[in-house]
Amino acid sequence: MISAADARAIERATLAAVPPRELLDDDGWLLAANAGAIGRANSVTPLLAGVDDLDAKIDRAIAFYRQRGLTPTFRVSPFARPEGLAARLAARGFKADEETAVETADVEDVLAAGAPAHEVRRDTAPSAEWLAVFLSASAEPEALQRLRLETLRRATQSAFYSGEREGVILAVGVGAVDESGWAGMHGMRTTPGARRQGCARAIVLAAARSAQAQGAGRLYLQVETNNAPARALYGQLGVAQAYSYA
Repeated sequence: MISAADARAIERATLAAVPPRELLDDDGWLLAANAGAIGRANSVTPLLAGVDDLDAKIDRAIAFYRQRGLTPTFRVSPFARPEGLAARLAARGFKADEETAVETADVEDVLAAGAPAHEVRRDTAPSAEWLAVFLSASAEPEALQRLRLETLRRATQSAFYSGEREGVILAVGVGAVDESGWAGMHGMRTTPGARRQGCARAIVLAAARSAQAQGAGRLYLQVETNNAPARALYGQLGVAQAYSYA
């Protein structure tokens, strides 16, 4: 079982790895705004109950997003505080959407899954080839992808991984090690013709090895609950759902 303290550490590590343009701490809630790119960087993360009246806090959060031209959004998990927040939001007309699994594993367990089947390169900044794969290996509009990329590049503790075969990049990903001891995986992309060939698996293994060298003992990642192929891949590496949010 993951603890509430672990969940808070993961949520903070996520916002450090996918840093929004603006982040406000309001009585134990983190209000993130990022021009619409990446849901976790454009929503309220209600970490602590705080001391203020709940309805007043919700009102302030709604105003925060509306003033920035964004849709007021809350990320609600079993660890969201205070208790009863989801019901209060539902009574105001908020609806749950985009259910996402937060999956975790001990780094040692991931590394025990075996050696990478492909060569992996680690860089402190994305190469032109890395950028090309990231932008092309998704069905999302390029403008949104570029906003995602801008966010990932804003992080200070991230490394950019390239899964290669015969010098050609087939998959990319971003690994970030947090001072809390958690290492996160973000921005995973695989070119359509190279899927299910071990490229993404190789990246996760390489990132786990790097995280271990930097003193991180645990790995986390976030994946939509209906993304069966990705979840099957991570499951082969010993990664399992710790909790979910919507």
